[in-house]
Amino acid sequence: MPKVKHFGVFQFKDHVTPDQVDHCFASMCAMVGEIPGLTEMIHGPYQSDEGLNDGFTHGFIMTFDSPEARDAYLPHPVHERVKDIVVPCLERVIVFDFDVRP
Repeated sequence: MPKVKHFGVFQFKDHVTPDQVDHCFASMCAMVGEIPGLTEMIHGPYQSDEGLNDGFTHGFIMTFDSPEARDAYLPHPVHERVKDIVVPCLERVIVFDFDVRP
């Protein structure tokens, strides 16, 4: 069964502070271990001189152990609580999922 990578990029609103950004990502990382099948969450700010980020400043990648785990995560109450923290801080977001086969 393939694992699923759930990749996203954020552009935070201008008024959002670095502490708020940290709180957003800490809340997202805390979902690992609380949501079944979510096995990893990594994140960081844009770090390239390439300049192709189109205004997006931070990215993250979550790993799910199956497509079914990803599907269960989407409406999960823990995810909904984290969205209540993160979404109001965002100007724009893109999320993209893909399967990773062994």
